[in-house]
Amino acid sequence: MIWLNGAILAAERARIDPADRGLTLADGLFETLRAYRGKPFRLGDHLKRLVEGAAALGISPPYPTAEIAAAVVELLQANALTAQDAALRITLTRGTGPRGLAPPKGVHPTLLITAVPYHPLPEACSAAIASIRRNEGSPLSRLKSLAYLDNVLAAREVEERGAEEAILLNNAGKVACAARANLFALVGDHLVTPPIGDGVLPGIARRTVLELAQDLGIAAEERSLRPADLAQAREILLTNSLFEIRSVAKLDGRVLVAGEIAARLHGAYREMAASLAVAMTKPESH
Repeated sequence: MIWLNGAILAAERARIDPADRGLTLADGLFETLRAYRGKPFRLGDHLKRLVEGAAALGISPPYPTAEIAAAVVELLQANALTAQDAALRITLTRGTGPRGLAPPKGVHPTLLITAVPYHPLPEACSAAIASIRRNEGSPLSRLKSLAYLDNVLAAREVEERGAEEAILLNNAGKVACAARANLFALVGDHLVTPPIGDGVLPGIARRTVLELAQDLGIAAEERSLRPADLAQAREILLTNSLFEIRSVAKLDGRVLVAGEIAARLHGAYREMAASLAVAMTKPESH
């Protein structure tokens, strides 16, 4: 079952207009997040980012965030996904319009929500630096846009080289992110993640890890990284809202060992997810 424009229905009954600008021009945004036993993790943060991204594109979401949040919970229940972890995707497009690039007036946006069982990935992976560059000068580098072909090409390139995750540099040769994740590197005694201005999506898991690092007393900062920094890093971590934290076990052939930082952050991340899920089940006080 899916949720499409206000109704839950079977996927085979869903209809999206062939002239929808999300299909024809990638004119839209999406959010992916994980639900832990029926409890969406940081759903409010994801919806806030969706609304802010929509404002940047000049799209007015067709439903208030409270209704979207309620739809997410309803869809998890409709798919019997309240007793296991699930992967959620919220897709917003500008809607159906005539041919041409200029955003038409009077269109009604399309909002689609899907939920499927989440199957955990191994906690470590191999990675390689891709030749595809991240355009830090584009506003899309800071939005979770439907235009994801650079990431797709980067992922395909490194897969052909035997790696599981692609790391992208920006046009200035600085480290930006992975194709499907934000990146952290333990350089010296500091956990470093590239700043948003280097072409980085402001990831929800990225922010969560920065918060957890502060709580754990781990020195963490946002600053630019070069490939030479990754070549010397003691640990490299990838973060996204589905797999949480993955350690890079091998980067362009160099073997790394998942260390104490990864273990502490991953443990704290899971504790936070579990505690938030429990909190959401408690009745509100009046």
